[in-house]
Amino acid sequence: MAINEKVAEVLEDQINKELYSSYLYLTFADYYEDRGLKGFANWYEIQAKEEMDHAMALRRYLLDNDYKPTMKAIAQPDKTFDNDLAPLEAGLEHEEYVTSLIHHCYEVAHEAHDIRAMQMLDWFVKEQGEEETNARDMITNMKLFGGDPKGLYDLDREYQTRVYTQMTALPL
Repeated sequence: MAINEKVAEVLEDQINKELYSSYLYLTFADYYEDRGLKGFANWYEIQAKEEMDHAMALRRYLLDNDYKPTMKAIAQPDKTFDNDLAPLEAGLEHEEYVTSLIHHCYEVAHEAHDIRAMQMLDWFVKEQGEEETNARDMITNMKLFGGDPKGLYDLDREYQTRVYTQMTALPL
């Protein structure tokens, strides 16, 4: 059975949004790198890789369902920051936006009665919950400890220990 055209189109758009997310998080990493906060930079470099993984998983899903996605231009991130909390707050705002996009994809799949797409998107729904929690926790930690040089140092060291694990397939 061929994939529903509307479902394919929103998933194709989501690929673009995931690639934009990767670009955006690299700008966050660059901000922190410039500040000498290599742990925070590491956190967002890994976030960027995970967003790329998400785009590749959606691409693979479309290809496996006999739909060839078209890669569209990726918007240039335009955020600038004047303090160490600002990227974290922008990160939460962005994750909440991505959650709304995933929910829209799910709604389109539901309307089309595309059970396979809905099952695939279940993983993304769960992932977005985790992403929002992580973003909120980082904001809380920065507000609690980031105003003190020793606290900021400790947070940076903690975020330096994060390790990237490549996603090999959607865990369906």
